[in-house]
Amino acid sequence: MRAAFARPGFALLYAGLSTSMLGDSIMLLVLSMWVKTLTGSNALAGLTFFFMVVPAMGAPVLGVWVDRLPRRTVLVWGSAASAAAVLPLVLVRDAGDLWLIWLVAFAYGISFVVLPAALNGLLKDLMPDHLLVEANAALQTTKEGYRLFGPLVGAGLFAAVGGWAVAVADAASFLVAAGLIAAIRVEEQPLVPDETPFREQLTAGLRFLGTDRVLKHVLVGFGAMILVIGFFEASIYALLDAFDRPATYAGFLVTVQGVGAVAGGLLSSRVVRAVSEVGALVVGLGLLAVATLGAALAPSIGAVLGCLVVMGFGLPVTFVSFMTLMQRRSPRELIGRVSGAVEVLMATPQAVSLAVGSVLVSVLSYRQIFLVIAAVVALGAAYIAARLRDAIGRTGRTEPVDVTE
Repeated sequence: MRAAFARPGFALLYAGLSTSMLGDSIMLLVLSMWVKTLTGSNALAGLTFFFMVVPAMGAPVLGVWVDRLPRRTVLVWGSAASAAAVLPLVLVRDAGDLWLIWLVAFAYGISFVVLPAALNGLLKDLMPDHLLVEANAALQTTKEGYRLFGPLVGAGLFAAVGGWAVAVADAASFLVAAGLIAAIRVEEQPLVPDETPFREQLTAGLRFLGTDRVLKHVLVGFGAMILVIGFFEASIYALLDAFDRPATYAGFLVTVQGVGAVAGGLLSSRVVRAVSEVGALVVGLGLLAVATLGAALAPSIGAVLGCLVVMGFGLPVTFVSFMTLMQRRSPRELIGRVSGAVEVLMATPQAVSLAVGSVLVSVLSYRQIFLVIAAVVALGAAYIAARLRDAIGRTGRTEPVDVTE
C-alpha cells in the first residue's frame, strides 16, 4: 500500500475518509440498536437498514450530477451536509420519535450514494489504474479495522450517555473529513459536457454495464449475495436471543468480525494480483458462504464467533475486488452514472432482502435463515466462476477498458 500513499493527495484523502468512516462505525449499529431499545422489536430494528438503502433508487439522478461536478467539491460539501443530517438525532427521546431515526437513516442512504460515486471519480484522477487496488485495499482495511472497536464505542457511548452523544461525534467526524479533503490539491480532468437528452444520461451507466461482459456477469453473481445478505440485519438479534445475549452484544459480534476483516483487507490486494479481481471475488463469496453455513450449524456462541472471523476475512476481499474492477473498467466521464447504476442494481435486491428478512425472522429460526443465505451466496460464486473462468488468474493490472470481450 506504500505506493498508493506516495501519490500526491492520497494521504489527505485517506485521512479525511478514515475519519468519517470512524464516525460511521460508531453510529451505524447504534441506529438499529436504538430502535430495538425503544420498541423491543427485532423486525423494526432490521427495518432501519431498509431506510438506508431506499435512496439508492434515485442513484441514477444523483450519478448524473456527480458526473457534472468536480468530484473533490462533491466530497467536501457532501461530507458537510452529512454532518448536518445526523444532528436531528439529538431530539430523539422515546418511541414516538422513531421517525427521526429513520429520517436520519434515509439521509445516510443518500450520502452512501453520492460520496462513493464522487470518490470513484476522484480516485481515477489521483491514482493510475494499477494502484487502484492498493488504494481500495487501504480504505477497506481501515473501514473494517474500525469494526474492532467502533461498534463497541458506539454501543458503550449509547448505553452510558445516550444516542445524542453518538450523533454529535458522528457529525464532528464528517466535518473533519470535509476540511481534510478540501485541502487536497488535484488537477481533475475537465468534464466534457453531455449534450444528450437527460433520459439518455440517466441510463448511460446502466447501458454501459449491459455491454461490458465482465461487469455484467459479476453483477449477477454479486447481486445474488446482496439479495440475501440483508437477512443478517434482522436475524442477528434473533441469534442473540437464542444464545441469551442482550441487543448491545451485537457490537461485540461486529468487533469479532472485524478481526478477520482487517486480515482480509491487508491481504486483499495480494489476492487480486494472484487471481485477478474476478478470481478474488469468487474467493470472497466462497468464504462468505462457508462461514455462514458454519454459523447456521454452530452449537455455541463461541463457534459463531469463529465463523464471523472467516466471514470478516471474505468481506473486504469481495468488496475490494468488486470496486477495483468497476473503477478500472468504467470510463471516467461515466463513473458517477456507472456507480449510480450499480447502486440501483445492488440496492434493489438489498431493499427486498431487508424487507423480506424482517418478515422471515418472525417465521423462521436464525439457523434456517443462515442456511438460505449460505446457499444463495454459494450459487452466486459458482455463477461468476462458470461464466468468467477465462478472466480468473489474470491480474489485469494494465488491462484497458474493453466492453466487447
